[in-house]
Order: sequence, then C-alpha cells, then structure tokens
Amino acid sequence: MLSPTPRTTLGRSKERGRTDREDLYAVLDAGLICHLGVMAGGSPMVVPTGYGRIGDTLYLHGSTGSTSLRGTGEVCVTVTHVDGVVLARSVFHHSVNYRSAMIYGRPRLVEDDEERLAGLRAITEQLAPGQWSAARPPNRKELAATAVLALSLAEASVKVRQGPPVDEEEDYALPVWAGVLPLRSSWGAPEADPASIVDLDVPPHIATRTIPIR
Repeated sequence: MLSPTPRTTLGRSKERGRTDREDLYAVLDAGLICHLGVMAGGSPMVVPTGYGRIGDTLYLHGSTGSTSLRGTGEVCVTVTHVDGVVLARSVFHHSVNYRSAMIYGRPRLVEDDEERLAGLRAITEQLAPGQWSAARPPNRKELAATAVLALSLAEASVKVRQGPPVDEEEDYALPVWAGVLPLRSSWGAPEADPASIVDLDVPPHIATRTIPIR
C-alpha cells in the first residue's frame, strides 16, 4: 500500500485517490514521458524527460551539464495519462478522465557502473522494449557524459478519474449534450532513418508495437 504523507494526502476529490502500490506501478509502466520538477538557481523548473522503473526505484537521466540534474535537492516527478474529455451540461462540471502519479523525494546520483547501466536499460526499455539488446550499448565517453538519477517511490500518490460527467440535479433536464470524448493513442508505421546505409527490415520488437499505448 502507498504510505500517505502530508505532501501526498489528497485535499480535494479524495474519492479519486488510489492507495494500492500496484496502481502506482500501472500508471508509471504505461507512460513514456514524466515531468521532473526541480529548483534551479532559485527558480522552479519543470523538465519533460524519459524514465524507467526497477521495483520501487524510478530512474531518470540527462547530460552531466544539465541544469535540472546538477542539484540533489527535493524534486517532484509526475506522470499523467489523459483518457478523455468529460463534457457536462454546465461548464463548471466539465472535467477530464485521467490517470496520474506524483512522486516526491530527494534523488541520488547513481555512481555504481552496474546500476547506471541497469537504470539506462530501464529507461530505454520503457520507451522501446527490446531496443537495449538491439542497439549498441553506451561507451565510456557516452557514460561519462550521462548523469543517472535514482528516485525512491516511497512517497507517492495516485489519482484516477473515470466515467461520465456529474451535473447538478436540475441541469439534467437541459437540452445540452453531455458525455465523454475518449482519447486513445496508437503507434504509426515505423519510418526508417533516411540516412541509413544498410537496408534492413523493421525488427520484430518494433514492428509489433502497433497496439494502443493505453
């Protein structure tokens, strides 16, 4: 179960909160990009970036010169999936169906070479399962230019909103269409790099990614 803290305890729409740790894993594992919130030079900064999960640890990476990765202070990471736009009979009750996760903590800079490679593999596999084994691994120069952060999932919250609109009782008689506009994402056909000098078929681990992302 997720352990609530003052920062992760929901103040509004508490019925949307999920307390099962598996719900947290499901939101993270279904995503491609997270938003990393940090303080940089005294100012807030939110950076979209790839990520990967191993157990109860979230891995993030970037250039060693990246402003967002220089500090080791408190951060906030969010992942959100929009599943539909909820259209109500009144503007006030319009909403969005979504699944979201928010993680707080102080990340640590990963210095162990084995863990760094494991973290980078998790990030790569999150974006393209099977790609780590198919592509060239990073060399020493590339690893030296890459910072990997590990963030514990100990302090996290999950919110989910699903279903139709909820209107005021008197508004149900209004002649206004109400319902949900579902939003679904899917992969398109693979597009080969025009600079390729070797003619290759699309590998199976890429060709089979034609199912919806969520």
